[in-house]
Amino acid sequence: MYNKIMVPVDLAHADKLALALDTAANLAKLYNIPVVYVGVTAPTPGPLGHNPEEYARSLKEFADDQGVRHGIATDSRPVVSHDPAVDLDDALIKAVHETGSNLVVMATHIPNVADHFWPSNGGRLATHTDASVFLVRG
Repeated sequence: MYNKIMVPVDLAHADKLALALDTAANLAKLYNIPVVYVGVTAPTPGPLGHNPEEYARSLKEFADDQGVRHGIATDSRPVVSHDPAVDLDDALIKAVHETGSNLVVMATHIPNVADHFWPSNGGRLATHTDASVFLVRG
């Protein structure tokens, strides 16, 4: 079965991830497996941290809070990218492999016309990793 769940999070929009976060927590409880929250950041100062170390602390606090809130084992994995908007898919693919996750639970958007030209992040993870990908709308 599953051995680890990876949940990509954008801390700037964490309030919009509630359904995906709850889904991951419920699956973690059901299968008694840990969840690793992955966030991608730039090495330059941003609204979530002045440097990657500060961002890593924020992500760890987020993961710890999720663990306490849901009663599950959690970890965090910050990924530094020179251009997160461009490198997001590759960073998440790398994180799946590095964390040993075999299930990814992630929030998604309602498909639109642009999806016919650019693949979704979840679709890219599903086709470039061995992990199962659970996309959560809402």
